[in-house]
Amino acid sequence: MKKLLLILLFTASAALVNAQGTSGTSAKFEYRKLIDMPTAGILSKGYTGVSVDVLPYGVVITKIEVGVFEGFSFGISYGGTNVIGSGVIDWYKLPGINVRARIINETEALPAFSLGFDSQGKGVYDENLNRFQIKSPGFYAAASKNFELLGYFSLHALVNYSLEREDGDKDLNVGVGFEKTIGEKVSLVGEYDLGVNDNTGSAIGKGNGYLNLGLRWSVGDGLTLGFDLRDILQNKRINANSADRGFFVEYLKALF
Repeated sequence: MKKLLLILLFTASAALVNAQGTSGTSAKFEYRKLIDMPTAGILSKGYTGVSVDVLPYGVVITKIEVGVFEGFSFGISYGGTNVIGSGVIDWYKLPGINVRARIINETEALPAFSLGFDSQGKGVYDENLNRFQIKSPGFYAAASKNFELLGYFSLHALVNYSLEREDGDKDLNVGVGFEKTIGEKVSLVGEYDLGVNDNTGSAIGKGNGYLNLGLRWSVGDGLTLGFDLRDILQNKRINANSADRGFFVEYLKALF
């Protein structure tokens, strides 16, 4: 119960700040992830962000990030299963750690390029396979490029190596994604995780890859809300009758 109260406290305190959102043509901050896929975006120095993911099976994951230096950010996340619902909450064993560094800033000719590490997976944690339903990115390299196209259109690419390998699949993985603004405050985001590291051995994936889509809406006072559809291709071997529905909430503020 104490852990649940901490999550609610982080969310409530963040709701009181006056910050900017991340979606639409009026956004002043970069995406650090699309849905589950990290991008080359990074939190500016002196800013902090609090985000909450709500997924099926009562999963709630809260993340706190800080822009420590220019081009370097650090974050900690934590969550569990059955947080929303009834019965006993199954908390994750360890908090997740997120570290990223901007190596190359975007120019007219070159995309932005970042290196990072993220140990936070999502969904139900499988004790037998020692992995999350959605594997954590682990070590990754991400590239992002923005274009003007009826607003803004951005493309993203990812190569990652997850440390969740006890299912027998230890391959490198690849993902691609996009963001398209729809007016000043709304964006459509999408990603395709090829699932190369989740299709052999005792892995959950069937080899189709994970296709995810989401909407992001920058509400007043900088609150960004999102609605996500995960695994549209029904790649999971279990409970894959339809896409998973989830919600996303994010707040940003300046520390100084």
